[in-house]
Amino acid sequence: MRRYILLLCCLGAMPVLAQAGDLFRWVDSAGKVYYGDTPPANALDVQSIKSSGGSLQNEDMPYETRIALQNFPVTLYVGSDCDAVCGQAHNLLNRRGIPYTEKALKTSKDIEAFKQLSGMEAFVPVLQVGKTFIKGFLESQWNSELDIAGYAKTASYRQRLQQQSQPSKSEAPPADASQTTPAEPDAQ
Repeated sequence: MRRYILLLCCLGAMPVLAQAGDLFRWVDSAGKVYYGDTPPANALDVQSIKSSGGSLQNEDMPYETRIALQNFPVTLYVGSDCDAVCGQAHNLLNRRGIPYTEKALKTSKDIEAFKQLSGMEAFVPVLQVGKTFIKGFLESQWNSELDIAGYAKTASYRQRLQQQSQPSKSEAPPADASQTTPAEPDAQ
């Protein structure tokens, strides 16, 4: 009987012990992405992944958005001189409820890393959906690529409520053509 109680206590403590460590995401020199609890010393782009205490990180997202995010993560590349156009890009992604990572191309090192990754000149904004890069902001082109990736056309009700509770960025004027701004590094 004591063994049975001890076994139940150990099983009950396992989920707590399993979440004690940190989880990291990193990229190796060949561009392959890894996840683990300790990144190697030569790892590039190491990011700590925060856990939300046992619940799924994306549980507030619709199923189709979670699947699209898993298969085609979205990254928005912006620059310091890209206010109006980048504002339109933010508005589109927020309106559709698309989770995305924003990376600012500020220094010449950032711009060079972007050129190596994308194979294109650094004009902002640039949308990366999975492995596809789209230079400039043309709403119909971005919508088409996001549709192909499987993202929802509009934000879910829960996402819209969260957006309303957060302070919103200033609305940018509508885009009438494909707009790009060259990314220029800040003086160092």
